[in-house]
Amino acid sequence: MNDVEGIDPGVPPSGPGCVECEETGGWWFHLRRCARCGHIGCCDDSPSRHATAHFRATGHPVIRSYEPGEGWFWNYATEELYTSGPDLAPPASHPAGQPVPGPAGRVPADWARILR
Repeated sequence: MNDVEGIDPGVPPSGPGCVECEETGGWWFHLRRCARCGHIGCCDDSPSRHATAHFRATGHPVIRSYEPGEGWFWNYATEELYTSGPDLAPPASHPAGQPVPGPAGRVPADWARILR
């Protein structure tokens, strides 16, 4: 995993939540972090799937989970899962007190039905 191009371990994450969902008032299920530029996007189980959209728009292939306690990476280009990889600039996840799904106050009461 350490020899994969396009990872910049020195770039910090863009913030505690999905960039696009924050801009539009949306919500997410889980968060993913671009290992190249630090962009935080929502996962493919989220309504808007911004992490995958970021890959398609930029070509940045590798993401890391941005969930507390998770350290796996995914390469969109090769469709490979890596159970570990290089340490990235902190923080390694969204704040532990941030609910999943999140953010607090924007998740609809029927969120589980919406994600089916």
